[in-house]
Amino acid sequence: MSTRSARAMEVLSRFGELEWFSLPAEKHPVYGYPQVPYMGWRYTSARESVAHLIEDAVRALPTQVEWTLDRTRKNWLLVPTRILHEAQGLNSPAFANIVHSVNTQDQEFCFEALSDLGLILEHLHQVALPEE
Repeated sequence: MSTRSARAMEVLSRFGELEWFSLPAEKHPVYGYPQVPYMGWRYTSARESVAHLIEDAVRALPTQVEWTLDRTRKNWLLVPTRILHEAQGLNSPAFANIVHSVNTQDQEFCFEALSDLGLILEHLHQVALPEE
């Protein structure tokens, strides 16, 4: 597990018990180029207040790219909004192709999004926890 994955799990665990978590590698495992980051997770008991807290915290940051917390499915996904728009949603079979296309053709976007993810994780680490 990468340092960033461990950090992300630690940060997200502040808001509830994680049942599942995934964060793609920062760099392509074979070719070494940076990859656009997105992370998915599921809490054992999801709370609407936590979702709003995370959404508000991400929205309040001066990120280089726009981010969306997608909760339309069982797992929550924090992803650059551009990926969702170009893929026309998570249910689209084009999602993986769009991610691959951005990874290979827009390295600047990948660098910006990777930088943003570090900022987002640090900010979420400092956000006050909601009342139980």
